[in-house]
Amino acid sequence: MSKKIIEDCVRTSLEGYFRDLRGTEPDGMHDMLVRAVEKPLLEVVMAQADHNQSKAAQWLGLNRNTLRKKLLEHKLIS
Repeated sequence: MSKKIIEDCVRTSLEGYFRDLRGTEPDGMHDMLVRAVEKPLLEVVMAQADHNQSKAAQWLGLNRNTLRKKLLEHKLIS
């Protein structure tokens, strides 16, 4: 899947989000979107990396400790 396809999917979702708001002004969209995307991103990458945190961190361009923190925040590890 190309970057453009992912961007188009996000754009379409955001347009739907604004339609659903029906004129109500959004609040805290950046944090909402980052959290909505981050959890499934971590889930899929961890599965593809056979739950190897070092490999997943490398793929994501993160420090392993940062990845662990994010996995804990999303309750994907205990």
